[in-house]
Amino acid sequence: MRVVVAKHAGVCYGVERALKLAGQAAEGGGTVRTLGPLIHNPQAVAALEDAGVRVASSLDDVAEGTLVIRSHGVDPAVITAAEERGLDVVDATCPFVRAAHRCAGELRDAGYAVVIVGEADHPEVEGILAHAGGEAHIVQRAADLPARIKRRVGVVVQTTQPPAVLAEVVAALLPRVNELRVCNTICSATEQRQASAAELADEVDVIIVVGGHNSGNTTRLAEICAARNPRTHHVETAEELDERWFDGASVVGVTAGASTPDEQIRGVIETVESLTGDE
Repeated sequence: MRVVVAKHAGVCYGVERALKLAGQAAEGGGTVRTLGPLIHNPQAVAALEDAGVRVASSLDDVAEGTLVIRSHGVDPAVITAAEERGLDVVDATCPFVRAAHRCAGELRDAGYAVVIVGEADHPEVEGILAHAGGEAHIVQRAADLPARIKRRVGVVVQTTQPPAVLAEVVAALLPRVNELRVCNTICSATEQRQASAAELADEVDVIIVVGGHNSGNTTRLAEICAARNPRTHHVETAEELDERWFDGASVVGVTAGASTPDEQIRGVIETVESLTGDE
């Protein structure tokens, strides 16, 4: 039995950058906190805690030292408040997320009704909403659009959303508005990972998706794979693998979300090989 890894899988530039900045902050000594989990990967967050980087649930939990803004970004008012408290702020917001922030602000300033395509309870979307001035329609599909909407609409999208979802919302808006401006802020890493995962799912008997169960982009990879291959399994670590999943399989595919470090992917691959007797 062969194990095949997706062409594009694992940590993206934004996650790699955030981990590097947090690590550098820890090396500098003193108290270091991230405002919420730096990334949606429990194992990576635990490793940061071992290095002295703790998770704070709010600014009230950070009395001194360094505050690292996580990759998902925050309301700009949070950064201002942290600096006013004398905290050393390290902004690890993903550059692609920052682009979404900028687009949301520009759309608001230009007088567009802002539509955010994404998950309302996701921290990235919360940050985009704040940059839109706190007023926007948040939708996950075309059916979520309000019955009444202004004639000038601007669309911005959560960086990890599938392109098909953005296209569906845009198509639904076109006949309803006089002017539509779209900021396609889906990051290239997301598109690459989703396309690679879909391609691989069609070619293998079983596919394993590696990444945090709390990771939106990893969950979407699992959904994409499951739509093409019913023998799809989403795991955080190698310990979750079940030997029975591979019964009768000749080829196993492995892909991973953009917040999944290489060592987690290697651990899963090695365990799959040991479970199946592959050398």
